[in-house]
Amino acid sequence: MPRVKRGVPAHHRHKKVLAQTRGMWGTNHRLLRRAREALIHSLRYAYAHRRERKGDFRRLWIQRVNAASRQEGLTYSQLIHGLDLAGVEVNRKIMADMAVRDATGFAQIVAVAKQALSSS
Repeated sequence: MPRVKRGVPAHHRHKKVLAQTRGMWGTNHRLLRRAREALIHSLRYAYAHRRERKGDFRRLWIQRVNAASRQEGLTYSQLIHGLDLAGVEVNRKIMADMAVRDATGFAQIVAVAKQALSSS
């Protein structure tokens, strides 16, 4: 049976790990064992934070809608309740975008919510 030398595949694996940890601090991008540990942690954080980011954005949208609706004379919860009573289905992302870019359109949504609140 012929002799197999395994240096080249190992170097390719090592280079792949070290390339993925480029930019990390200290030995985390220089030494293979430390780099592999850092890579495992970073991939785990990236996976978790991709899901966490969705909640972060929802909280940001709610803050923007709340600030804009308070300028129109309603709190966020009153606005959402009024829209629910009026049967208006607009998600928070769209409302936050309207609050930033289209103030008159957002004011019309608030007026619909006020109307529904006063009639109930």
